[in-house]
Amino acid sequence: MCLHYFFSLIYYILKRQIVRTELRIHCKCRTIVYKAPGQATGKIIEATAAAGNWQDGAALIANDQGHSFATALQHVVRENQNVKFLAYNNAPPGVPSIKTKSNSKGVIILSTTTDSAAWIVHTVPGFPAAKTGYNWPLAENARGHLLICLTILESQINAIAASLLLVQPLIHYNDIPKTETAAMPYFNKLAEGKIPTLPPFTSRQTIRTQNDAAPVIVHIYSKSESSKYGEHELIFHSSFRTVFSKLFHAIAPLRVYVENYHDFLEIYKKVIVKALKKTIKVWSRRDSKLKGDCRVSQRHIRLIKSPAVVVDHNTNLEADITNWAVSDPGNIFCHIDKPYFKNQTREPAMAICIDNINIFTRFDAIAAQLED
Repeated sequence: MCLHYFFSLIYYILKRQIVRTELRIHCKCRTIVYKAPGQATGKIIEATAAAGNWQDGAALIANDQGHSFATALQHVVRENQNVKFLAYNNAPPGVPSIKTKSNSKGVIILSTTTDSAAWIVHTVPGFPAAKTGYNWPLAENARGHLLICLTILESQINAIAASLLLVQPLIHYNDIPKTETAAMPYFNKLAEGKIPTLPPFTSRQTIRTQNDAAPVIVHIYSKSESSKYGEHELIFHSSFRTVFSKLFHAIAPLRVYVENYHDFLEIYKKVIVKALKKTIKVWSRRDSKLKGDCRVSQRHIRLIKSPAVVVDHNTNLEADITNWAVSDPGNIFCHIDKPYFKNQTREPAMAICIDNINIFTRFDAIAAQLED
């Protein structure tokens, strides 16, 4: 039986959840909270829930108890000798005005006593602060946010790290001992702050949730920045991309693809659409330079109209800082860490794409109205 879901209410967890005594931060199913602008609570999707509507979060998201998001982070914001984690955020807690090309925010958590880990991905700046108590930034209630949790086996962490390595996240806390990651070369490079020295390339990884009965498949697409590489170097390495890909695939378990300069540019069209081979409908802030793109049959980019509605919570692109997309046809939902701006074409970026009909259906309903 699946453990109860990450963002469900505390009383519901206590009623239905089978809790591990060693580590109590994990769910075994994919869960997403969408907090609309101006709201103090969120709407909840559970990946394994039967088709239906969003659940309401009964407790304020700023509360340090009464909702399972705070419960799941309890070993991040407080001390626990059996739980270690790495936290990254381009706007780290208590550090103003950091300049970085990354926009990724999240926490990788693992237990030192069981083969159990979690990956939390979110959009909230300055949050969570390590081991200083649960402290939701109240100013962020004015904006729209996504909070995502994925429970995995520890062996999946290396694939996540391989994707993160390309986007160069700003790591502000890490106490995961090397004894836990000795067989994870990409994680160790990430933790040590190493920057990839290869020319621009994309990484495609696939991981699964820790649920033997019905694991949720998650594809991670990331691309490195391009501005620091010269044009001649790009052309040179592009000529050998096929040979390199075959060689790398033969010596490493992770799939990394070197792309040519033009394919590398844009995360939405040149990475996500190319990988999914489907049209995507995009909810994101946008500039006047990147438009919807319908030039290739069945591989379009359609922009979702603003404002929109999450059941009875209104959202709009002026206040909502989330970037997400759904495939057409389904069943894929993607969270992207960069908005649909022209400048992201030369910056690192990552997309986390979840293949799940229940999550897809909820977000596809928000995407009902499209721009021409």
